[in-house]
Amino acid sequence: MRITTRILAVLAGFALAGLAPAAEADEPYPSGITIGIQETDFLTLGAGGFDINDDQTSGEFRLEYRSDYRLWFIKPIAGVLANTDGGAFGYGGFGFDIFLGRRVVLTPQATIGGYHRGDSKDLGGVFQFRTGVELAYRFANRARLGISFHHISNAGIYDDNPGTENLLLTFSIPLHSRAAAP
Repeated sequence: MRITTRILAVLAGFALAGLAPAAEADEPYPSGITIGIQETDFLTLGAGGFDINDDQTSGEFRLEYRSDYRLWFIKPIAGVLANTDGGAFGYGGFGFDIFLGRRVVLTPQATIGGYHRGDSKDLGGVFQFRTGVELAYRFANRARLGISFHHISNAGIYDDNPGTENLLLTFSIPLHSRAAAP
């Protein structure tokens, strides 16, 4: 778990040092709750704990692409995670942003994908579902520093369905600039 702590410190250092793309003018997002503001696409990096609720806890690292394409307010995402016990999960699905003012963003997600166990926790089979949420602070340059919590399970399609909970520190890098939405 020592490696995970170091990775979390590095991600936080990147965010605090402002190594994200150059800052743009901060657009006037409305106060209150807003769903569906058009931003840019993101590359999200994450590090934290896999199976934090059980006795097979290991470090987890995540790489995720969040598209700026929208169907109404829902946006596609795709990603891969790996843990320090050799487990890996590739997934695709959707998410959407709920802006709680200009700086705080809540992002629920739902995905499906394939799991390779390695020496990690047996989740009952290859096909898995992943649901969860991220709460992030949005910087003026649109980069985000957040914490995410996700549950992975097979939803009972296999005889064994132990599931797992994952908690990560995330850093989302905007991939290109975009004019503010009205």
